Amino acid sequence: MNWLTTAPRRVLALISVACVALLAFGMYLQHVVGLEPCPMCIVQRYALVAVAVFAGLASARGNKGWWMTFAALAMVSAGFGAFVAARQSWLQWYPPEVATCGRDFYGMIENYPISRSIPMIFRGSGDCTAIDWTFLGGSIANWSFVCFVGFAVVLLALVVRGLKGGQSSGSGYSMA
Repeated sequence: MNWLTTAPRRVLALISVACVALLAFGMYLQHVVGLEPCPMCIVQRYALVAVAVFAGLASARGNKGWWMTFAALAMVSAGFGAFVAARQSWLQWYPPEVATCGRDFYGMIENYPISRSIPMIFRGSGDCTAIDWTFLGGSIANWSFVCFVGFAVVLLALVVRGLKGGQSSGSGYSMA
């Protein structure tokens, strides 16, 4: 865990780059392979964008308060993404008896108020239970969950180490 104390901003930048790479892979699966994302997949993409932006902002400045605040926001975003991915994995493992294809994410937002759209997204639809692509036995939702949990654990470790490191620059916590 020495890399957490020696270069936290580099770790945050790496998380941001990894999120962008995962988003690019999602776009590849959609536009080249032809897989259409379900509403829960879209929400996971937004969570991934939030992790990338917050981790990127955290890595941008050496001020400890700045990077710890944005690292904490990235951690919360990763936790939310893990929750959505876990819910989608659950729907894939235990599909509802009556699975109907629901509206796409944008159709729900355009036609229903947000207070009604959000529960519809998490309820899932026939699309959310389908497993169209697998890698090493796991669906996209399973791997998304693994990635979000990995990001959240690393971000939690960074924040905890930052809190234990003290406020002074002589604490051994380099901002490289």
